[in-house]
Amino acid sequence: MEQVIRTKIKDLLKAEAGKEVLAKGWVRTKRGNKNVAFIALNDGSTINNIQIVVDKTPENEAVLAKVTTGACIAVKGMLVESMGGGQATEIQATEIEVYGECDPVRYPLQKKDTSFEFLRTVAHLRPRTNTFGAIYRVRSKMAYAIHQFFNEKGFVYVHTPLITASDCEGAGQMFRVTTLDMENLPRNKKGGIDYTKDFFGKETSLTVSGQLEGELGAMALGDIYTFGPTFRAENSNTPRHLAEFWMIEPEMAFYDIKDNMDLAEEFIKYLVKYALDNCYDDIKFLNDRYDNELLERLEGVADTEFVRLTYTEGIKILEAAGVEWEYPVSWGTDLQSEHERYLVEKHFKKPVILTDYPKDIKAFYMKQNEDGKTVRAMDVLFPKIGEIIGGSEREASLQKLEARIEETGMSRKGLEWYLDTRRFGSAPHSGFGLGFERLLLFVTGMSNIRDVIPFPRTPKNAEY
Repeated sequence: MEQVIRTKIKDLLKAEAGKEVLAKGWVRTKRGNKNVAFIALNDGSTINNIQIVVDKTPENEAVLAKVTTGACIAVKGMLVESMGGGQATEIQATEIEVYGECDPVRYPLQKKDTSFEFLRTVAHLRPRTNTFGAIYRVRSKMAYAIHQFFNEKGFVYVHTPLITASDCEGAGQMFRVTTLDMENLPRNKKGGIDYTKDFFGKETSLTVSGQLEGELGAMALGDIYTFGPTFRAENSNTPRHLAEFWMIEPEMAFYDIKDNMDLAEEFIKYLVKYALDNCYDDIKFLNDRYDNELLERLEGVADTEFVRLTYTEGIKILEAAGVEWEYPVSWGTDLQSEHERYLVEKHFKKPVILTDYPKDIKAFYMKQNEDGKTVRAMDVLFPKIGEIIGGSEREASLQKLEARIEETGMSRKGLEWYLDTRRFGSAPHSGFGLGFERLLLFVTGMSNIRDVIPFPRTPKNAEY
């Protein structure tokens, strides 16, 4: 069978009929009558299956009995024009080899529709479904597009540490990293845990963001970006939160808040357009199956100029909306998803970039405005998602940054290296963070963030 070179199904579906081919993959369905069997085969390269037509004979009866949903097979045969509807070509099989049988009784992915909730319990098998095959292919293409965008702009890709001694957001929602014996913790003279005995000689955690280290790169290399996993020990069991997720964080020297907004808008439009141009079959499947406004929403974002307004203006719109909010809104409150989505979906009907938030609800590193009350923050708000990007112009003044750290009650002990960037050649600079899974929610139309990452990490759930 190996004398013919295997061709991926994605390419077979575009190939001209009339030649011998070899396909390998997993059986999605098998049907037929007493004379012929029809097998739908998929190898993960495309949302579309290729149809295998097998004439039933006494010789192949035993092999066909092993060809059940989920089985892995190799098929050699002639690529011919299809006699039926739904596909241009099909394979008239001459030889079938079963690589791996699949017990039809125990296999959890049968032809019937299965809920997303159930599929999360078998996350090791869900990539074999049409839906999750489509989602993971889109995820892969979007990761590539992110690197391509920044590479084309001359950004330097910087790897920031996953294990850190600093809390970027100052919120304390971090996963501790330790090799200490939990049954026999060393204690210092005050009775606290003696972290000098730990692996790194100090208390360390998984990173919540690569931003602070990214700023160090921007202060030397100009324009940099990070793209890696981040971790939040936030006990949020919502469709929008994960404990482990991926973040894209560019940092740019000499960018002010307007430059930052321009880049964020250009970036997100580039990614959406890339998805439409390179993932159309998968997105069309998701559109037709789950969300018939998905394509329209994506095309709308790619072709629209984002609205820009201040937090104060946004609050006035929300207060005048006449809506009974689940979370009451007033100047100084942090906006919730319901507020963000109202501005985007109901009021403006297009993406919104909100700026100049109250400093008390934003992180310590954001540049303060002249009014002393607000900072040069910016959040990009999207339909169905709410906030998809968060960023700011960074505070370049050492004195203001020190005062803000003191004001928020943060410890300076692990931040002196960060303050050095303001001591030695400080420069105006800006940056933002895009949650990769939030982007994927938007691009795929999925409603739960657990369904756009292969192995979701949420409270009380760390399978695999």
